[in-house]
Amino acid sequence: MPMNRVHRKLCSSEEWAQAVEERLLPWALEKVELGDDLLEVGPGYGANLRVLVRRVARMTAVEIDEKTAALLAGQWGEQARILHADASRLPLEDAVFTSVVCFTMLHHVPTTALQDRIFAEAFRVLRPGGVFAGSDSLSSPRFRILHFLDTMNVVDPDGLPDRLEAVGFTDVVVDLHPEVRGFRFRARKP
Repeated sequence: MPMNRVHRKLCSSEEWAQAVEERLLPWALEKVELGDDLLEVGPGYGANLRVLVRRVARMTAVEIDEKTAALLAGQWGEQARILHADASRLPLEDAVFTSVVCFTMLHHVPTTALQDRIFAEAFRVLRPGGVFAGSDSLSSPRFRILHFLDTMNVVDPDGLPDRLEAVGFTDVVVDLHPEVRGFRFRARKP
């Protein structure tokens, strides 16, 4: 996983999980219909997953880090299908999911080209009418310190609509968070 030790400790903490449940996900998924079959890309230590499994009938999570995927499978394998895989090359069939989500992970994808491949894969595995939604952080001095020696490739929210439309998404909306340095997005597969 492309995160330093301090960052890993923060993202695996109960405090982070509570912040995700109480603030991040309610804002990021406001008015988003997830449907019955959800794919989460990059669940990390599972803070989002533990909330999302209660909101959908079926859930799959794809984690690139083998040890983290095994940890998630041990914790959540009864409630969700956990796959160790690269989200830029998903080992999944076309048009399977009603929604695909990713939260605070895109900035850990090392290149813009790989981020765009993740967007294309999200589009491919979504059913027609499905939604792709999520959130990520903006750069700040504190954010850069937290990411010291991490992979950090911050997404420009102003350019995100064009990138999502380039892979086929429509109805793209990107909003900045009113209090923290972050943004949410949602897009639909026609």
